[in-house]
Amino acid sequence: MPDVGSVENAHETFRRAVGALHAPPARPEIAVGEIPAPQRLAPHTAAVSAEVTVQGEEVAWGRLIVLYDPEGTRDWPGPFRLVCQVNAELESEIAVDPLLGPVAWSWLTDALDGQGAAHHTLSGTVTRATTEGFGTKAGEGTSTEVEMRASWTPDSEDLSGHVAAWLALLGSAAGLPPLDVADIARQRARP
Repeated sequence: MPDVGSVENAHETFRRAVGALHAPPARPEIAVGEIPAPQRLAPHTAAVSAEVTVQGEEVAWGRLIVLYDPEGTRDWPGPFRLVCQVNAELESEIAVDPLLGPVAWSWLTDALDGQGAAHHTLSGTVTRATTEGFGTKAGEGTSTEVEMRASWTPDSEDLSGHVAAWLALLGSAAGLPPLDVADIARQRARP
């Protein structure tokens, strides 16, 4: 039985949209790779994951899932729905800031606006988690992480701005300085 959720068996609209997932990231600190997509969420799905590495250490990671239902039988308003998750380590001073949630959410909304990724029905959560080691893990110390989960419906079939926004969100969560337009153009021009 063929995999009805695969890109090869999907409508041309979905195949074109998924092409945006394979655009090179604008930042050398971010590595993107294809991952298996959940198959029960929509008739057609695709997914990528990314890691942000700074000075040889992974400081953030995330995934972006594209859901496509050309028949409109799902509960979202439109044929596409994007779902993202971003996790990043935090310094302990930042982790206790009561404004962490709204600030982290603004990373996403600013990224979507900054990349011209028109959308609607945006929703999600921001979670902070503190991990403490005990017993044989007591020497590992305490770490704190922020996790954002969000989904939205793009206003068009061109997902390139949405993918760029997700990558910009990863950069913000990792604490990377923002890139200006000239930096982005130079990075995209690299072979």
